[in-house]
Amino acid sequence: MINNTYFVAMQNIYHFPIKKITLIAAIIVFTVQFGKAQSVYLPYSYQLDQKFNSSIYSINSSFHTSLKPFLIDSLIAPRYNQLMNVGVDSTRKGWIVRKLLNEHLFDVKTKEYTFYGDYLPDLQLGRDFSDHITTDLNTRGYQFGGTVGDKFFFYTSGYENQGKFPTYYSNVVKSVNIIPGQAYNRDFGQAATTADWSYVTAIMSYTPIKQLNITLGEDKTFIGDGYRSLLLSDFSPNYPLLRLTANLGKVQYMIQWAYMEDQKAPQFDSFGNNRRKWGAFHYLDWNITNRLSLGYFDAIIVSEADDQGHLHGFDPNFIDPIVYTNSINSTPSQPDNALMGFTAKYKILDKSAIYGQLLLDRVSGSGNGNTNGFQLGIRGADLFKVTNFNYLFEFNTVKPYTYSSAQPITSYTNFEEPLGDPLGANFREFIGILNYSIGRFDFMGQVNYAKYGLDPKNADFGKNVMAPYVPSSASTTVGQGITTSLYYGEGTISYLINPKYNLRLEGGALLRAEKNALGDNKTVLFTFGLRSTFRNLYHDF
Repeated sequence: MINNTYFVAMQNIYHFPIKKITLIAAIIVFTVQFGKAQSVYLPYSYQLDQKFNSSIYSINSSFHTSLKPFLIDSLIAPRYNQLMNVGVDSTRKGWIVRKLLNEHLFDVKTKEYTFYGDYLPDLQLGRDFSDHITTDLNTRGYQFGGTVGDKFFFYTSGYENQGKFPTYYSNVVKSVNIIPGQAYNRDFGQAATTADWSYVTAIMSYTPIKQLNITLGEDKTFIGDGYRSLLLSDFSPNYPLLRLTANLGKVQYMIQWAYMEDQKAPQFDSFGNNRRKWGAFHYLDWNITNRLSLGYFDAIIVSEADDQGHLHGFDPNFIDPIVYTNSINSTPSQPDNALMGFTAKYKILDKSAIYGQLLLDRVSGSGNGNTNGFQLGIRGADLFKVTNFNYLFEFNTVKPYTYSSAQPITSYTNFEEPLGDPLGANFREFIGILNYSIGRFDFMGQVNYAKYGLDPKNADFGKNVMAPYVPSSASTTVGQGITTSLYYGEGTISYLINPKYNLRLEGGALLRAEKNALGDNKTVLFTFGLRSTFRNLYHDF
């Protein structure tokens, strides 16, 4: 049984990154004496992960591809080592040249432990020619990681950021006071023209036996083979989590507990800045053959307390490793929010796979009461037999009112950001992404088209997953409300300087148009900068 002391501890971890990092470091030092199967964490970003397509979507591979971040095992280690040595020249002898072009800033390897560390700049300057705005991003970051013995891996990265965004992006930041996918904006206010935020990841990974990995820390989880995930994505800010992953050959099973927050829910206490909620997630992936995989997912969101401060309590079923079939302790004043889903993947060709997801939120006898989502896509490597030419084409749709709850705090969100697709609900979208690497150069192009329904003032047509769900027989047609079309295109060209922390020079162009009966909003943005890190930064919404 977990009591309020644990709630307090988890809240303190979330709001104070230094304490968070110290806690994880302490766990490592304390537990290393009890164990000596190493499990190295690979920070998740689509830009990096798609470079593994040729390995993980090979018909000779039985790798479980749909649970991310990946843990580097013997199957993907050769490709990882290859990527981490692009352009590395062992004949370089000078310390400055080696650290700039070849190596981590700190890199220690002994029989007992390894350690690496880097400074991570992300400096960009841009121009939004539609609204005549100069944009910028000024990020100073770090990453530290390493192993202790052959069972423990730790990793932390942190970023201090200031930025000025194009109008459409700035409007999103102002509406939710969150930098999408990252953290709370300290420069909050409708008059603010800049944003200021900090973003930290910190995890400890322990593999006591080859078949089991335990991960504790502040991070995110992504489930699926697509660019988007309708089940659990990385679009919201980081959250404290405990994740157990069992690998039993053809079967992989994950259970995760998470502690999340809601900025706008009425507070019942003076502890912390926000109301809190719990999330529990199960995912079972079965590689029936090397070509065919099927998966089952479920999730439940439970408020810590109702608006009057009555604690929900921590039901013992919350730590049950068996998948849920319904809510665990729901009452009219404290409704839980449960959903389930399925995944599938089939390798139609060597290095190419079709994949899909089915999301079920509410299932009733009549079609009008149902809320659900659907994904279908294809991705792979070496398109047209061109080495390192990766591709993805994907369709997603989610019906209105999906993910929402009668009590907004138990909506399928974290810090009011969707735990599924960035568009929330009441949408359909098409996405195409091509990526080609040759030597140190990398070229990426992306196009999106989406149709969704915005809400008129004082009305809820089902796009906003934070709006309280009121059961009715109203229509649930995708695009209802203010029918809106979104056209999005983005291209980048980058030159890799150091592969160890993805330091690169990068130029990019972004074209965006949002059209409905109220008018057209256009963005034409060009950027250039010195960038690093492997984190996901989303702009395509």
